[in-house]
Amino acid sequence: MSKHKSLLEKIRFKYRVSILNENTLEEAWHARLSRFSVFVWTCVFFLITFTILALLIFFTPIKRYLPGFEDASVREVVMNELMRVDSLQSALDVQNEYITVMRSLLSGEIQADSIISIDSLTLIQRERISLEKSQAEQEFCAKVEEKDLFNLTQSTAVTSQYVFFRPVRGVISASFDPLNNQFGIVLATAPDEIVMSVLSGTVVSTEFTLENGWVIAVQHEDDYLSVYKNNSRLLKAKGESVRAGEAIAQVGESEEPSGVRFEFELWKKGVPVNPEEVIAY
Repeated sequence: MSKHKSLLEKIRFKYRVSILNENTLEEAWHARLSRFSVFVWTCVFFLITFTILALLIFFTPIKRYLPGFEDASVREVVMNELMRVDSLQSALDVQNEYITVMRSLLSGEIQADSIISIDSLTLIQRERISLEKSQAEQEFCAKVEEKDLFNLTQSTAVTSQYVFFRPVRGVISASFDPLNNQFGIVLATAPDEIVMSVLSGTVVSTEFTLENGWVIAVQHEDDYLSVYKNNSRLLKAKGESVRAGEAIAQVGESEEPSGVRFEFELWKKGVPVNPEEVIAY
């Protein structure tokens, strides 16, 4: 007990620290300090110093000079400036080449007749002529459409330049009826049937709902959007590109005597389209 008491007395024992005048030896300043007070004031000093440094690092541009504290926005600005410099360099190279050609023309090194100028309107006319179908091609297309070679039909109710693939093999059990909130058709399919994209496009949505199971949506050209509901699993992820007729999902097992319930919707510019008018079943 005496040892602990003596240790506490040593820590709390105060010393007199004096500053004397060298010439007169008079006391100019003094302070009474103990070991404990020196320790406390030292800790307070380091704590204040650490706090000031932390505030300077986090709230001033000094942090940009420290490794690991680079600002992401600054990096983005630097990358944008580098891209601008590269673009300006390319434009400058093109401009220099143009000036070189004009200087050669003016000095007579290049004859003006040697430069062939083609009007853009002439190029467009040539392109249209080259893309026009010949008479033989038109007759062949007419024969194919009459024979329904690909088992696909074009609707007379909806004018479309696209040929839609059938999303899944099955029998229509519920038709298009937007007045009763039926914005697509319901098909009864066999178990584990493969679901195919009706047109080429990009998968824009994949989600699971308690009402419709796995749902996948594909965005197509000309503002067409196809939605495939009641799938057991998806074969494509969001953001992937798909071709017309490519497998994108799979229906599940049959839970009803009539077959697996699969629902398909087709939208154009936010308006539902009757799939039976553009797809042959």
